[in-house]
Amino acid sequence: MKIAITGKGGVGKTTLASLLAWAYSSEGREVIAIDANPDANLAAALGISKEIIAKITPIAELKDIVEERTGAKPGNYGSFFKLNPKVDDLPERFSVRIDNVKVLVMGTVKEGGGGCMCPESALIRSLVSHLVLSRSEVVIMDMDAGVENLGRGTAKAVDALLIVVEPGQRSFQTAQAIRKLAKDLGIRRCFIVGSKTHDEKERQFIIDNLADFDILGFINYHKDIADADKLGKGVFETAKSALDEVNQIKQELEKRIKGDHEQKDG
Repeated sequence: MKIAITGKGGVGKTTLASLLAWAYSSEGREVIAIDANPDANLAAALGISKEIIAKITPIAELKDIVEERTGAKPGNYGSFFKLNPKVDDLPERFSVRIDNVKVLVMGTVKEGGGGCMCPESALIRSLVSHLVLSRSEVVIMDMDAGVENLGRGTAKAVDALLIVVEPGQRSFQTAQAIRKLAKDLGIRRCFIVGSKTHDEKERQFIIDNLADFDILGFINYHKDIADADKLGKGVFETAKSALDEVNQIKQELEKRIKGDHEQKDG
């Protein structure tokens, strides 16, 4: 299972990513959780201590590794470098682990003018491609509001794109834009996960405004999610109700994907 999670900033992408990672880990599955969000806090949401988090160096900031693998110094635009550098050893070397979950922090890369790719971008794209196309673990990607940085070949191999929305028009507009990008890249399955809903009225509001989307379920507002951050604990430790909701979303997602495969095989 390879899952990308995206949506407008602040809607609860990291909460969903951390709870999904924990749900698969609890089944004994090996999970790679990719933090590709500029505001990287997936490790904290998984309950990794602040002391360990402080020692994490994002892949984009590993200057020696970037130069060694691509043949060019970081930040060089317009220079020659390898577009498909060796990356298969990086997950083991630069991830932090909690139970069955390895967490990789990608870091942010400023592209050159006209969308020129730099060595850091080449390394990150190759690494994400390797994780999606060549690894047997469950891969869960916590991304910003977009999917274009996946690359076309990698995007097509993603089993599902989960777009997290809260009850609001800006969130809905972002979801529409993301789905268009996903379609252009060849992502086959896009689903909505509602977030921060307080009651049935707000859940229905999302359903009515995104009537042409496939909605997997909802993570309601839980004060316990905010408490996890205050206490420095994993969301799964404090927000048991949210974990139950994500387990239901996970089951629904697996049922939809299984149904697609059966229909295709038939």
